[in-house]
Amino acid sequence: MARSKSKQEMGGKARAAALTPEEKKAIARKGAEARWGVDMPVASHEGEFLLGDKTISAAVLPNGKRLLTQATFLRALGRSRSPKAGTGVLSTVDGLPFFLQAHALKPFISEDLSASTTPIFFRNKDNKRMVGYDAHVLPDVAEVYLKYRDSLVVEGKDTPPQYAPIFAACDAIMRGLARIGIVALVDEATGYQYDRPRRELEEQLAKFVSESLRRWVATFPADYFKQLCRLRGVDFNPATMKLPQYFGHLTNDLIYRRLAPGLVRKLKERRLERGRSSNRLWQWLSDDVGYPGVLMHLGTVVGLMKIHNDYDSFKAQLDLIAPVWPETPGLFDKSEDWR
Repeated sequence: MARSKSKQEMGGKARAAALTPEEKKAIARKGAEARWGVDMPVASHEGEFLLGDKTISAAVLPNGKRLLTQATFLRALGRSRSPKAGTGVLSTVDGLPFFLQAHALKPFISEDLSASTTPIFFRNKDNKRMVGYDAHVLPDVAEVYLKYRDSLVVEGKDTPPQYAPIFAACDAIMRGLARIGIVALVDEATGYQYDRPRRELEEQLAKFVSESLRRWVATFPADYFKQLCRLRGVDFNPATMKLPQYFGHLTNDLIYRRLAPGLVRKLKERRLERGRSSNRLWQWLSDDVGYPGVLMHLGTVVGLMKIHNDYDSFKAQLDLIAPVWPETPGLFDKSEDWR
């Protein structure tokens, strides 16, 4: 059913038609300054996901509003345009975004959709100004185009050439969302959504941990213990290599806990299952992932040790470069716990 035009909408179009190009630019510039001048929300979460063959950038605001950035929203629809000069947003005088402005689409645009396509201005975590749309709007906009396509088929009309790539993109959106949706429904219904992060963690840890005991090969260089003793104010004797017992706890913190979530726990479990208490944790590292990972990280740690004169400053810089993983990251962990 066609949407009837309100007096306010018709009046807005009439006023817009009477404006000169210079006046329109001035109004757009003032509007942009007003939008960017207020305190905008800063995204609490950011990320990307694949939808069909397109990478979509998403953000979540502190109020829980889920957004798709304007650029990826348009690419998902098979559209690509730069914002009008000074506006930072692709919109029109009557409030509809340009991708819904075509007269042929109007019969399929509901009032709810029209109201929900207002662009949302925010800042990303790098404090960059961004424009986005409510994520829920994407399938609704795709549905508008597909309804228009269906009407062409019913009326026996050919597809306008400029709409062919858009129709294909909208088909891909709906198919992609259908696949994602059914997986999410199954996960929610079975409770797998709560177990999945831990399963993925176990798969990751399996790459670090060996099935059998590694042969004895010196792994930790003497320089590591020499520098650790210096920073901790402990005498270092390379002949006896007698070290304080708490150095083991320090090594777990400085090395293993910064390689993968729960790695210390997993190595100890594997030692308990298949080895002896005298086995070193590094002897249970896998040859292809775990052992090379420790050696590479050791190089970073020793290098940082050498440029510091006290343990606290060294550890503070290490925390910035290679922070400790949470023990069991998962569904309810904060995003900043991940790196």
